Amino acid sequence: MIVAMTRWLTPEEQRTWRAFLAASRALMDTLDRELQRDAGMPHAYYEILVRLSEADEHRLRMSDLADLTGSSRSRLSHAVARLEEAGWVRRENCPSDRRGQFAVLTRKGFETLAGAAPGHVEGVRQHLFDPLSPAQIDQLCRISEVLLDHLVPERPTS
Repeated sequence: MIVAMTRWLTPEEQRTWRAFLAASRALMDTLDRELQRDAGMPHAYYEILVRLSEADEHRLRMSDLADLTGSSRSRLSHAVARLEEAGWVRRENCPSDRRGQFAVLTRKGFETLAGAAPGHVEGVRQHLFDPLSPAQIDQLCRISEVLLDHLVPERPTS
């Protein structure tokens, strides 16, 4: 019988892990609070609107949208239902697949996104980029890409 040895974190690794975890949570919580306050939506809804705004004809299959946002199908379906209630998104049936649906960004949704984007971008700049040097920003990008390639090797890139 082979017993694997636990590879405990060194004190420096533990410090790094806890700092990364706390910083990630604090950044996302701050951005989420700001979007709720300024635009009346959580960050997850904002990301859905952004992905639709960047897509051809402002529409994506629900399954593709779930993949792009890193969301489960059921969680995305619930979010899209809320966005439909707000008039920001509508669903359309897929003509080639009776089970498939598209999420489509409406004009109202695009206008809502356009109104929310400047404040959100300023928040990202203020809370993520402004405290870092150009070299640290480059390091953060490289580290993030390595982690993504390791954790999600076949991730969507758009």
